[in-house]
Amino acid sequence: MKKPPIGRDTKLCMSLSARPGNFGSRFQNHLYEALGLDYVYKSFTTTDLPAAIGGIRALGIRGCAISMPFKEACIALIDELMPSASAIDSVNTIVNDDGLLRGYNTDYAAVVQLLETHALPTRTRFVVRGSGGMAKAVVAALRDSGFGDGLIVARNAAAGCKLAATYGFDWRPEFDVAFKAGLLVNVTPIGMVEGADSEALAFPREAIEAAHTVFDVVARPPETPLIRAARAAGKPVITGAEVIVLQALEQFVLYTQRQPTPEQVQAAAAFALAGG
Repeated sequence: MKKPPIGRDTKLCMSLSARPGNFGSRFQNHLYEALGLDYVYKSFTTTDLPAAIGGIRALGIRGCAISMPFKEACIALIDELMPSASAIDSVNTIVNDDGLLRGYNTDYAAVVQLLETHALPTRTRFVVRGSGGMAKAVVAALRDSGFGDGLIVARNAAAGCKLAATYGFDWRPEFDVAFKAGLLVNVTPIGMVEGADSEALAFPREAIEAAHTVFDVVARPPETPLIRAARAAGKPVITGAEVIVLQALEQFVLYTQRQPTPEQVQAAAAFALAGG
């Protein structure tokens, strides 16, 4: 079915981020085209979050992806938190049902799904490096998936201690290879393309060699230095590209109530990742 031309009945979906990117727009619009849906998706930023959320309600915007620094600040501005968002008090997706704004967290849902897919034993000890909004989604997903032995490594003592205490894990300011972990998770910008640490490893090679599985939430590039090192060491990996695709797919389904085929998702993901 051919996608209808944009008109008065076209549904608008959007994103709000301090630094808008291209992935969401390319992924969502590619799927709208593939399924012939009368939708369009556009990225935005804002310096007036209450007005922006009010605009979603007032203008009938169907859905909105929420990125930092708005994931917690938007909670007071919407009507209902769904379980994926209430589990971590963080929203990355708003769905507008006739003026009723519901908040979801598809990051959390994606990580839960990946942990299940990769079938890691819940007795596995883990280290999560980072304490930001995505770290909260990862740590909550680990806890709720049954992982009970873990460590949060974060230089920000206040954020690191709070995250660890909230979910019942330990905190340290620096990584110590003496803490043997089967699962290493990077939730910092280390390894991100064009970042200051784009060529750095989030964990020492000794720790990578000792681990069973390595997980890097950085999606650009899909093959970060950490993921490349883990592959070279023969370790199973979970990539940020897997996370970003799964969470975006869940957003697509929430907005449209349509489930694309795996082939359509694969094509949309390849198109989106190629565009930065």
